[in-house]
Amino acid sequence: MPRRRITFRQLETFAAVAKHRSFTRAADALHLTQPAISIQVRQIADTIGLPLFEQQGRDLTLTRAGEELIDTVRSLDDVWNRFESAIDEIKGLRRGVLRVALVTTAKYFLPRMLGAFCKRYPEIDIQLEIASRDQIVARMRGNQDDLYVMSHPPADLEIVSYPFLDNEYVVIAPADHWAVGQNVALRALAQEPFLLREAGSGSRLAIDQHLREVGLTLNVRLSLASNEAIRELVASGLGLAVLSRHALGEHLDPARVAVLAVSDFSLKRPWTVVHLRGKVLSLPAQAFLDALLHTGLA
Repeated sequence: MPRRRITFRQLETFAAVAKHRSFTRAADALHLTQPAISIQVRQIADTIGLPLFEQQGRDLTLTRAGEELIDTVRSLDDVWNRFESAIDEIKGLRRGVLRVALVTTAKYFLPRMLGAFCKRYPEIDIQLEIASRDQIVARMRGNQDDLYVMSHPPADLEIVSYPFLDNEYVVIAPADHWAVGQNVALRALAQEPFLLREAGSGSRLAIDQHLREVGLTLNVRLSLASNEAIRELVASGLGLAVLSRHALGEHLDPARVAVLAVSDFSLKRPWTVVHLRGKVLSLPAQAFLDALLHTGLA
């Protein structure tokens, strides 16, 4: 297959159609006509000798050849971003794009680190995605970002993980709970109603693993996807909870919620910054990775 017959412009057009799942929406995004979009995608398909999309209802879906091509386009984008960053570096600038995705609990501290990085490198364009762990792992499988921040990296992907900050879990209770101000054992609390993060979240995976290790089962009354909702429900007296200390925020109201002193509960999992093993990190991504590791060690 002659590579010179497929242009960067055609690949950009194909990527837009793959993103928007529509020739019309891709045309709007690229400020082109729909026939121009269709022609460029058809030219790629003719060169490859296989269709790239198939129609399912009103949306387009990628064929197997299309999935292979979008993976290749993303890899090429990584290489090109690093090239552009290198050229800017030669010119004495630190420009480029930094794409970071993080699980929801990390939103309580990571943006501050990102803000400090932005002040140091104001020319770098930041693209930030905050989502559930399952969604972040899906983005990682698709090589959609440079770096990922989570506490429980997937075991089935070829990745490189860098621990950079402690993630401590604590038991919280309503401010008027009988155990506030006392040293208690987790077993003494096990039959009380607990509110935990949803199954599949990094927090829930860490908590469930710890409970299996100590041979204890909690009375889980509700599983929720929101740390804020859990805090509010605990404050209202609905039950106890186990949350990352980072999820409590900087201004926990002691008149509503208290952190219990649980003598036999010590659960820490490091926050990690992760990238695919074969990822070609752009200079902005490498600079932010170095900043995170330096911050975590400081």
